[in-house]
Amino acid sequence: MLHKTYPFRVRKKYFTWILPVLFPFAAAMAQNADSAWIRINQLGYTPAGVKVAVYGSKGTGSISTFHLVDSATGKKVLSKTAGRAMGAYGPFQQTWRLNFSSYTRPGTYYLQSGKTRSPFFRIGKDVYDGAADFCLRYMRQQRSGFNPFLKDSCHMYDGFTLYGPMPDSTFVPVSGGWHDASDYLQYSTTSANATSHLLMAWRDFPSVFTDHHAANGLPGSNGIADVLDEARWGLDWLLKMHPKDEWMFNQIADDRDHAGMRIPGLDTMYGRGYERPVYFISGEPQVRGKFMNNTTGTSSTAGKFASAFAIASGIYKNIDHDFSKLMQYKAGTAYQFALRKPGVTQTASVKSPYIYAEDNWVDDMEFAAATLQRNGEAMHYARQEPVTPWLGDDTAKHYQWYPFINLGHYELGRNLKGKQRDSVLQYYRTGIVRVWNKAKTNAFYRGIPFIWCSNNLTTSFAIQCYWYRQLTNDQQFRELEQANFDWLFGCNPWGTSMVYGLPANGDTPVDPHAAFTHLMKAPIDGGLVDGPVYGNIYNNLIGIRLNNPDTYAPFQSQLAVYHDDYGDYSTNEPTMDGTASLVYLLAAFQWAAGK
Repeated sequence: MLHKTYPFRVRKKYFTWILPVLFPFAAAMAQNADSAWIRINQLGYTPAGVKVAVYGSKGTGSISTFHLVDSATGKKVLSKTAGRAMGAYGPFQQTWRLNFSSYTRPGTYYLQSGKTRSPFFRIGKDVYDGAADFCLRYMRQQRSGFNPFLKDSCHMYDGFTLYGPMPDSTFVPVSGGWHDASDYLQYSTTSANATSHLLMAWRDFPSVFTDHHAANGLPGSNGIADVLDEARWGLDWLLKMHPKDEWMFNQIADDRDHAGMRIPGLDTMYGRGYERPVYFISGEPQVRGKFMNNTTGTSSTAGKFASAFAIASGIYKNIDHDFSKLMQYKAGTAYQFALRKPGVTQTASVKSPYIYAEDNWVDDMEFAAATLQRNGEAMHYARQEPVTPWLGDDTAKHYQWYPFINLGHYELGRNLKGKQRDSVLQYYRTGIVRVWNKAKTNAFYRGIPFIWCSNNLTTSFAIQCYWYRQLTNDQQFRELEQANFDWLFGCNPWGTSMVYGLPANGDTPVDPHAAFTHLMKAPIDGGLVDGPVYGNIYNNLIGIRLNNPDTYAPFQSQLAVYHDDYGDYSTNEPTMDGTASLVYLLAAFQWAAGK
C-alpha cells in the first residue's frame, strides 16, 4: 500500500530496536552481530525482472552460499552460490552480488547468508504499482501560487524584473509553477525539464496513472490523469515566463531566499514586501555572488521551453485543440528565442557562489528540434555532443551537464530509421559503456559520481539505460539499469530508500532538509532527496551541521556520505526536478512489470 505513514516512520528511525518482531528492518539489524548486511530494493522485485541484492561485510571473512527464504514458512525456496567476492566498497571490507533472478514465484521473502538476513521484500508483478502517482504528491506540495497541500496561496506578487529590455523593477505577473526544492526559488530550466518528463510519462505510459485530483491539486476526479494535471501546472507557468515572443525569463528569486526556513506564504526576503525578483534571459553574464556567472547565450533554457511546449502540442491535440495550437506556436517562438544567441544560460545568485552552472546547450537544442520534428537540425546538434560529458567521469560541477542525459537522442530514436537512428542509439550505448566500465568493478554496480544531486543523475542514467534497451532490445545492460533503480530504494551502503515515504513502513528519509517537515512536522511524501556525496565535498560545504546523532554512522566513508538529517542540505534535500524524473522512471518500471 502507498499511503501516508508519517508518525510511524518518525518513530522507526530511533526506536525500532524495541520491537524487533514487528519491525523486520530492526530484526535484520539485530542479527548483524558479525557486522554484515544484505541490501535489497525495498519496493521489491518483479517475477521476470533482474533480482540482485548486495552483501556487505565490515570483516574480511568469506561467504559461499546464500538462501532465499519464504518469510511465512521459513522454508528455503532457493539456494545459490554467492559467486566471486567483489572487494571493498565504501564502509565495507568485502562485498558480494547475490543474484536470485531465476526465482519467479510471487510472495514475501528474505535472503540469508550465515547469520545475516535481509529485510523482508516482495516478488510480484504489482510491486511498483502506484509508485509514480505517489511521487506526484510531492509535486503538488511544491506548487507556487495556489498550494493544495496548504490549501492556501503563496507568492502571488511575483515579481519585479532584472536584466530585461524593460526598466528594472517592472512588474510582470509570473505567479505559479513549482518551488525548486526546499527553498522557494523557481528556475525555468528545471521546471521545463520536469514538465517534459511528466508529459512524456503520460505519453509513453498512460495506463499507469490515475485520476484522483482536480486541476488545482485538491482531491477530486476531473477526468484527466493527475500526472497530466501536474504537467499542465508547469506549462501554464512556462507560458507566464515566456509572455511575449521576444521575452523569456530564467528564474524567480535568488539565494537571498536561504536566509532561513519559513512557510511559503511568509516569504518576504527581498525588501519589497511579498514581491520577488524575476531574472530575464539576456544571454549575457549575470550576478553570481561576488562574481558574474558564465552565461553565454539563450539556448539552454529556451530550448527546454520549446521541447516542453512541442510535446504538449502533440498530447493536447485530442484533449484541448486550442491549447494544442497555442503550444505549437509557443514551441516555435521559444525555439527562435533559443537561436537568438547560441549558448548556455546559467542561473543567478546574489550572496553565494552556488548556482546551476550549466555548461552545455546543444543537447537542449537537439531535444527541441526533435520534438518539433526538425530531425535534420536535431541530428546536427546530436553530432556536436553525442555523449553527455559526465558519463564515465568521476566528478562534475553542480548541474553542469543538465538535464544529465540527452533526451533528444530518445526522441530521434523514436522518429528516425536507418543509419541516423543507429548513430544516435550508438551514442547512448557509448555513454552507458563508459559508466559500465566503472560500475562493473564494485558490487553495487555504481558508476555514478557522488556529486551534489547524485540521486538525480542515478535516476536519469537508469532512464537512459531503459530507453536504450527499449529502442534496441539489447539486454546487455539490464542488470546495470536495475542496479541504479535498486540503489534509489535501498540497495546502497546505507540500506535506505532515497524517497520520502516510499515504500510505506520501509527505511526512508524522515528528517529531510525541508520546511514542511521541519516547521510543520508534515510529510513530504514522494520527494526524492539529493543523495550521497563524496566525503571531501561534504567536508567542504558551507553551513552544514547535523542536528541529531547520525543514524547511518556505521555506513559513512570517505567515498560517500548520506545523512537523514535536516542539517545536511547537500544529501537530504528533496528536489522537484529529480522527483519529476523519478515519476517517469517509476511509470516505466510499472508499465514493464504489467506487460
